[in-house]
Amino acid sequence: MRVDAVVIGAGHNGLTAAAYLARAGRSVLILERDGHVGGAARSDRVFPAYDARLSAYSYLVSLLPDQIIEELALDLQLIRRRISSYTPVGDAGILVDNGDAARTAHDLGPDAQAWDDFYGMTGELAQRLFPTMTEPLRSRDDVRSLVGEEAWRDVVERPLGEAIERRFTSDVVRGIVLTDGLIGTFGRPGDADRLVNRCFLYHVIGRGTGDWDVPVGGMGAVTDGLLRTAEQYGAQLRTSSTVTSVSTDGKEAVVRTGDGLEVRAGQVFANCAPNVLDRLLGDAPSRPEPEGAQLKINMLLSRLPALKDPSVTPEQAFAGTLHINEGYDQVATAYAQAAAGQVPDVPPCEVYCHSLSDSSILGADLVAAGAQTLTLFGLHMPARLFREDPEGARERALELTLASINSVLAEPIEDCLLAPDTIDVRSPLDIEASVGMPGGHIFHGDLQWPFAEADADVGRWGTETRHANVFLCGAGARRGGGVSGIPGRAAVAAALGEETLG
Repeated sequence: MRVDAVVIGAGHNGLTAAAYLARAGRSVLILERDGHVGGAARSDRVFPAYDARLSAYSYLVSLLPDQIIEELALDLQLIRRRISSYTPVGDAGILVDNGDAARTAHDLGPDAQAWDDFYGMTGELAQRLFPTMTEPLRSRDDVRSLVGEEAWRDVVERPLGEAIERRFTSDVVRGIVLTDGLIGTFGRPGDADRLVNRCFLYHVIGRGTGDWDVPVGGMGAVTDGLLRTAEQYGAQLRTSSTVTSVSTDGKEAVVRTGDGLEVRAGQVFANCAPNVLDRLLGDAPSRPEPEGAQLKINMLLSRLPALKDPSVTPEQAFAGTLHINEGYDQVATAYAQAAAGQVPDVPPCEVYCHSLSDSSILGADLVAAGAQTLTLFGLHMPARLFREDPEGARERALELTLASINSVLAEPIEDCLLAPDTIDVRSPLDIEASVGMPGGHIFHGDLQWPFAEADADVGRWGTETRHANVFLCGAGARRGGGVSGIPGRAAVAAALGEETLG
């Protein structure tokens, strides 16, 4: 069998690449190891007995450019959340309400002006930098000039902790700001490698505003739409077909699968981690082995739990990001314990309720009964904590995380579960096993700056490999990470030319 292009992996970036390739008139075969598409960007009936389709892994959209939505004519509705976050503090809390500036300023207290100044700066950074994400890579100096000296210093050049500690006085507010640098990232705000900065940068520039939006129908609506477009233009999909090797002479590649398929292709687009692609090519690993650092818990509730704070309703608190034990010092303690090989005593975590914004993910009976979904993302839970005793460590992490949640609620979260078994916990090792992300790393490895760090890369796309006809199109490419489609589009631009995309 011969095609113009093989796409390895039917996650959202692979489907994006396939859609652009097919739209450009290329014959495309998508090979997916699982029996379904979507990878970590899909909707699942996590609890089969109940009609609820949860975004089991990725759950919000920020980095997907309108340009991709328009070019691929995706039928996708995104809902902007009014409530950005709520953070319990004793019997009160901090509500960041985009529709009530006075309430937000009151809750932030002495840090209100610093908050406005800081996020005014990141808002300008987003407006200037995000449009470059669908262009060839710019040089470091070009991006520095583009974003301005203040943003460059605080977000790129110096460790993020310096800006946070200089600008904000409250430990709680410092923690709220910091957490955007820790999603899927195991690092400290003062580290010289600025890994936390890189994660923070991606979180505040999305869609040119930094907002994180709710996909109507769940994350599966994104990947289902991409698949429809790809197939509409003629791409073929083969599921339950695991790629076992790729060989190439730079002009033609041979892709083999575990179910006996051999495909010859002019080009290969790999929606897998860089080290996975290296193994398929028979090359030595080009990067350190990734290590994910998050615990993912999905819940189906009969109702939202009550809060200690009488000034907010559960619907307000859970509509945005509910920060739990994510104070600046609490996060530092959790990091130190995890780095020492211990599940943190008080796990920092954040929770969000998709069904408050979009009840379409629930069946009519569940909606009528007032059921709600909860998605929890636990910080500083590196894969190393689970390797020796995966099940025991998972149970310990769940126990301590539930205790962390309950410490800020007026009633135990367990009392609100729809049934005793409507709670699902996934460690980095579980994520590795289920969606093929090495080490359970949701970005396929450490995030990279979204600009060229070497002169030779200026004008390239960050998806090229040492093989002229093999391209990375997944989260491990430069400007990868998150649900964006950017690496998928960039890989096709690198292979066929930017003029084929419009």
